[in-house]
Amino acid sequence: METEDVTVREQLFHDRVRETIICVLLFICLYIVSHFILTHFKKNAEFVADDIEDATVNKIALWLCTFTLSVAVCAVLLLPISILSNEVLLTFPHSYYMQWLNGSLIHGLWNLVFLFSNLSLVFLMPFAYFFTESEGFAGSKKGVMARVYETAVMLLLLSLLVLGIVWVASALLHHNTARESLYDLWEYYLPYLYSGISLFGVLLLLLCTPLGLSRMFSVTGSLLVKPRLLENLEETMNCTVFEEASLSRKLKSNTSCWISANIEAINKEFLSVKSKRIALEMRKRVSPWQRNLGYPVAMLLLLALTAVCVLMVCFHVLELLFDESAMPRGMEDPHLGLASFSMFGSLGAAVQVVIILYLMVSSVVGFYSSPLFTGLLPRAQDTTLTQIIGNCVSLLILSSALPVFSRTLGITRFDLLGDFGRVNWLGSFHIVFLYNMLFAGLTSACLINTVTWALQRELIRAFGLHRLPLTVSRSTIPLKLLLANGLSKIH
Repeated sequence: METEDVTVREQLFHDRVRETIICVLLFICLYIVSHFILTHFKKNAEFVADDIEDATVNKIALWLCTFTLSVAVCAVLLLPISILSNEVLLTFPHSYYMQWLNGSLIHGLWNLVFLFSNLSLVFLMPFAYFFTESEGFAGSKKGVMARVYETAVMLLLLSLLVLGIVWVASALLHHNTARESLYDLWEYYLPYLYSGISLFGVLLLLLCTPLGLSRMFSVTGSLLVKPRLLENLEETMNCTVFEEASLSRKLKSNTSCWISANIEAINKEFLSVKSKRIALEMRKRVSPWQRNLGYPVAMLLLLALTAVCVLMVCFHVLELLFDESAMPRGMEDPHLGLASFSMFGSLGAAVQVVIILYLMVSSVVGFYSSPLFTGLLPRAQDTTLTQIIGNCVSLLILSSALPVFSRTLGITRFDLLGDFGRVNWLGSFHIVFLYNMLFAGLTSACLINTVTWALQRELIRAFGLHRLPLTVSRSTIPLKLLLANGLSKIH
């Protein structure tokens, strides 16, 4: 009996060591990737300053930002890793090489992401910001430690303020529970604080994701070569070259008789024609298959992903009305390898993973497209440390709310693990139902508006109506006139 107990304890010990090693290796890889990303965007002048103290402080703050960004990336990968792990165990149920992939590993990964995301939001990022802004207390000896002391005091005051706000909010909403759990910090107030943060993140995703889904078409279009209907590329290229040569001769001729305002106008027009000629040359170098097929395929793929996402949400709305199990909830044991989390098997699980990652990318695009957050948009080698801190906090809020967001919309049936499932508002049917309806409505409205305006813009350009004078409102041109003009051009 003692030998069996020792064997069980040894097995548990080896399992825990193996899970720790896997989590550490995963986090190291994500940390390295995050370091390269932040190095690409950071402003190098802030880290090679003449003041060694400022440079050291900035490096420490950058390390904290790298840690936070790696936690954000890991939060994005939580659901995809969990769903794919379940499908792998279903495909290879008795494989010796897949024994390390189990429910305990996935559950521990969820708990670590929850812990580190709260640690980064509540302590590390405020510490990094106060650390870069601090100078030490008046009268104290200058140095890095003086800044650490001032930052610690500021962080302590901020923590007391946040806990006071959480206690007041819980007292207003749950009077008796708040009075009984005044000293229960870990079991009550920290999950309650995360519940508020997750609610803010999910609401932010509700606003940013539909906007991002509509903006994805224009962002993808800017990266690809657009085909032009009824356009002769050679003829357009020759006209542009002749126009550029004519403007160049005007600029090189005797400019003494020209007014300076005219010279500036001709110069601007010359630069515009030159950029147009360069764009046409790039389009000409692209193969006809890529020019005429790549852009439509990419647009159809984005349209299909968005349509599938909206259909899944609409189906989930019907499920909420007739099936109680459709409500998001938490679970303690994931039970991996027993059944697929999609009714379509492995193919459906792969679609779920693609949709989840697509929604995250769309939410980031929508976040930076919003007028409120365009100032945070990072620029290569020209992003200040304060902007990096703001971007890391924003991305962590979005990514840590992604599992709750995906499960609330019914993108996947994988229930939330650990403390992610302890969010208070998840049990409210009215909130979940209204959230699904708002997402479906906003996404459909943005998609219809984007597609119709893009189609009208391309038709106007293809039929030459963009050359109309500005006094004519192009939005009032009926579709019949566009089609009639196009048919006349074809004939």
